Amino acid sequence: MGPSSGMSVERLAQLVRNRGPAVVLTGAGVSTESGIPDFRSPTGIWAQYDPAEYATIEAFRADPYKVWSFYSLRLRVLVEAQPNTGHEALAELERAGHVSTVITQNIDGLHQRAGSGDVVEVHGSIRSSTCLRCGARYTLDELLALLEGAEAPICTRCGAVVKPDVVMFGELLPEAAIDRAQRLAREARLMLVVGSGLEVWPVSGLPQETLDAGGAVAIVNKGPTSFDDRAAVKWDGAAGESLTALVRELGS
Repeated sequence: MGPSSGMSVERLAQLVRNRGPAVVLTGAGVSTESGIPDFRSPTGIWAQYDPAEYATIEAFRADPYKVWSFYSLRLRVLVEAQPNTGHEALAELERAGHVSTVITQNIDGLHQRAGSGDVVEVHGSIRSSTCLRCGARYTLDELLALLEGAEAPICTRCGAVVKPDVVMFGELLPEAAIDRAQRLAREARLMLVVGSGLEVWPVSGLPQETLDAGGAVAIVNKGPTSFDDRAAVKWDGAAGESLTALVRELGS
């Protein structure tokens, strides 16, 4: 924690007390501590895969087997990951009445596994998959069973390759989730952004909706975001450590 983090936790706790319950917006920085690499970071296995070739809906329609050669690696990382102290702290804050809802860009389902009750997944989720040809739906466990010893999960009903319900580049975001996220942003007296650089539209526009409606925005993120100059509190720190400190401060 930096020299100002003591002050940050007090100021953030004060904001939550005065303006809570907060609507929380989370990005990849919440899950990196669970061993899930940021999709946009230039390290690890992601560096070898061009998103245009492996992460677009066009690529999936053109050659789903090729996309799954990349995706099965990613899925394994996501499935083996466990919730971390940041996920647990947000669930704790919800139970204590300090957080109402978590809007997340993450697809890993770790918020729900940590105990968060109300999660809006604006980029979809690995927790379910769909056959684009016949519409059959599969749970994560069913998908993993289809993948066992196979190059790609094949729909048991029609024989097409199944796609995870994760938003790929070139796909529209789930309309109901984005509508609800925008509504929550407008209604929030406090939006707490955690682990997001606020670079991906339309999620990056949510904090401005909160401000325009008279709410405040607080940010906990390692490194700068595009919104730092408009935030009531900016705390430069890792999600787990920072949120655990916030839980302690609010409990004292």
